[in-house]
Amino acid sequence: MSRAMKDSEKSSDKKGSFEGENGPNGDTPNSSQESLGISSRDDRDDLVRSSSHTASNKAQILAMPQFGLRDNLIKCELLKKEELYIYREHFSFFLGTYNVNGQTPKESLHPWLSCPLNPPDMYCVGFQELDLSKEAFFFNDTPKELEWMKAVSDALHPDAKYALVKLVRLVGIMLLFYVKKEHAEFISDVEAETVGTGIMGRMGNKGAVAIRFRFHNSDICVVNSHLAAHIEEYERRNQDYKDICSRLQFRQLDPTQPPLTILKHDVVLWIGDLNYRISDLDVNNVKELIGKKDFETLHSYDQLKRQIDEEAVFVGFVEGEIDFQPTYKYDTGSDKWDTSEKCRVPAWCDRILWRGKNIKQQHYQSHMALKTSDHKPVSSLLVIGIKRVNAEAYKKTFEEIVRDIDKMENECIPSVTLSRREFHFTDVKFMAHQAETLSLLNDGQVPCQFEFIQKPNEPTYCKPWLTANPSKGFIAQGGSVDIDLEVFVNRFTAPELNSGQQQIEDILVLHLERGKDYFISVTGNYLPSCYGTSIHSLCLLREPIQDMPQETLREIVSLSGNESAANTEKPLDIPKELWMMVDHLFRNAIKQEDIFQQPGLRSEFAEIRDCLDTGMPDSLPGSNHSVAEALLLFLDALPEPVVPYSFYQQCLECCSSASQCEKVISMLPQCHQNVFNYLAAFLRELLKNFASNGLDVNILVTIFASLLLKSPTKQDLAQKRKTQEFFQHFLIQSSS
Repeated sequence: MSRAMKDSEKSSDKKGSFEGENGPNGDTPNSSQESLGISSRDDRDDLVRSSSHTASNKAQILAMPQFGLRDNLIKCELLKKEELYIYREHFSFFLGTYNVNGQTPKESLHPWLSCPLNPPDMYCVGFQELDLSKEAFFFNDTPKELEWMKAVSDALHPDAKYALVKLVRLVGIMLLFYVKKEHAEFISDVEAETVGTGIMGRMGNKGAVAIRFRFHNSDICVVNSHLAAHIEEYERRNQDYKDICSRLQFRQLDPTQPPLTILKHDVVLWIGDLNYRISDLDVNNVKELIGKKDFETLHSYDQLKRQIDEEAVFVGFVEGEIDFQPTYKYDTGSDKWDTSEKCRVPAWCDRILWRGKNIKQQHYQSHMALKTSDHKPVSSLLVIGIKRVNAEAYKKTFEEIVRDIDKMENECIPSVTLSRREFHFTDVKFMAHQAETLSLLNDGQVPCQFEFIQKPNEPTYCKPWLTANPSKGFIAQGGSVDIDLEVFVNRFTAPELNSGQQQIEDILVLHLERGKDYFISVTGNYLPSCYGTSIHSLCLLREPIQDMPQETLREIVSLSGNESAANTEKPLDIPKELWMMVDHLFRNAIKQEDIFQQPGLRSEFAEIRDCLDTGMPDSLPGSNHSVAEALLLFLDALPEPVVPYSFYQQCLECCSSASQCEKVISMLPQCHQNVFNYLAAFLRELLKNFASNGLDVNILVTIFASLLLKSPTKQDLAQKRKTQEFFQHFLIQSSS
């Protein structure tokens, strides 16, 4: 959930650039993992674009960091006058998506990937649930990556030669991007990113992988996603979509430019197991409509269609008409609907959508011939008008722009008008995003370049809980730009705000190149939270934290773990907030399927946080999954983990001995020791109900060890495994 969590995701990003071909002679890519690695960004770019700079990438050259205001002016004017030198050429893109349910390839993918009569110019092929093993989930390694990559390469259209540009994978979500060899030199700026949307926004069992690239003069982004499961969880799927759009960002060639988001591309192609189901019809009615091939009526009950109609997700995207039967759920190896005890209602889980201009769909279909999985693969063939540059017209436009800029460059000093210079954020809360808009109007005689700059002796232009988006930019003469001033308090910034050591106060300095500086005041009031407050401090608080005067909180935080103020009562054994969450889960979720594996809703987390911080209502709101995730976020936000940093090294050293591990825990400060033992006892109770909740020791160890035993520095894989071994001793005792 937190933006800061992105860094901790595990991803496999194989930088394959044209080292593999597939052609009429049956050649397949070299499938060794080493051959997919390109030693550096420069090497890759040489492979991608072997020609010298041409007119088609001059605009891109102008964005390089050595160019300043003048060249940004030229770039801006070139973009405004693009229609004078751009023409469109049409290319075909094959998009395919397949949830393979953890299976290995058992049949040729030729009926799916080679269904078009003519060979496509590009292939974007996405898989979900590539590997369902615990090893893949915990360590992100899987032999199935190479197996499925080879199956794809073998099945590409036989009448053309293809090069693998990029492979990117996050646990079981994989995306492969191939191009016809003759197009290779026109592909540039290739980047891949991943984002997990599983529990706490970290786990990669759900989420997305994406590849962005420039083809001729068009910027294209391809996303492959696997969203939350279960028929009733459409709001969670909506939240996953929004998380992916906001958190998945690509670095730009120019490091001074802000990252590119998915929607900042000319064309977005979105494929995947989106997991939206059919609502308000029972299984027999659904099958009856399928039998009549009345897909139009059935589609009106489709959750994705309804959510798009309500503009809750995929605003601006298009999906072609669905005239094929639902692609989920089948008995593996057959065309029979699910005959298991659960008897899933058939659904169009597997979808392909697009966003952009000059796009026409040639086909949208499922492929019933493939029977490896409980899903059927889906494909779409899109013909896209790609922007190309007329070199002569470009040269003429470029020269005219340069002449005009030369005339005005030294005539005037830039200036802007600010919509406001003071911003106040009311009732800022932990992990609750707030934003206000600052509008800049260029009222001068020349275009201008702005940037928020650092104040003396400060490392960045703003406090860590504040961002300006964009923090720099260019405004044409008479133009305007809206800047979002965003406040977001996370686990790193909450502790000092909770204690009153920091306030929501900052001054931003907005600098105009060749112009003056403007000063913008940002203030606000922060509502203290148990999130980001130490275990020791919370044990000294008998009342909800927001009922306590700020001065009292400051005094409590100033006490070290072994001290107590003379006038305070005996500390609580464990924080009451922790007890409320664990007690709620013990009473309501001990047999909950997928507990601690399925994320909750952000809106429910906000209600749970407010309940813990204010004491109202008396019992926790929200689903069991939301309470479980709130507990994990609470542990993650502790300024000092349950096992304090000073004990971390000892834990690693004694991880193989159960008795030594217990001895270390017995040496912890009393309140930390109580919390550790309380949580371990609760998790052992959960394991007794594994038949209902599906949990095992490995899952709980993986999730909780990283929260209870945090490294004071960056943790490597060997240390991570030692912390898991340490914590496992406390779960296997008396768990059977």
